[in-house]
Amino acid sequence: MNRSAARAIALGLLAVLAIGGVALATPPAGATPTTLGRGTLEAGDKINTHLLKLAIREDVDVVTQTITFAPNGHFGWHSHPGPVFVTITAGALTFYDSDENCTSTVYSAGDSFIDEGGGHVHFARNEGTTDLVLYATYLVPVGAPLRIDAADPGFCPA
Repeated sequence: MNRSAARAIALGLLAVLAIGGVALATPPAGATPTTLGRGTLEAGDKINTHLLKLAIREDVDVVTQTITFAPNGHFGWHSHPGPVFVTITAGALTFYDSDENCTSTVYSAGDSFIDEGGGHVHFARNEGTTDLVLYATYLVPVGAPLRIDAADPGFCPA
């Protein structure tokens, strides 16, 4: 087989895998995000206090959203290209990690947490009977999407 034919077959297989990955993605349902603002922090910006150290190595967008989840609403399996700072203001969020144990954590109104981003696949759902409301602040590469769809790992009850 010549190089051109091998390259064409390889590209074809990659296309099939890419299409299959999209088909296996779990899109959100019953979740309504509203973007409150988006701005850019420039490379070289730093903060160094007794509570926090942060150094911006390359330009990043800072995006803040409020997201309302209806009962049983979810954000599907996904990841983020950077860290996300989350605060729950109403209801409770059940956060499933795609680790081998399908670890779940429940966050209630008044709780905050940081999702590390960088490809960490997870599933977030409102398992309660009232609306869940949260605020999320994302740090992502300039112009990047806030979430990246992922396939259901197949071993979590989410």
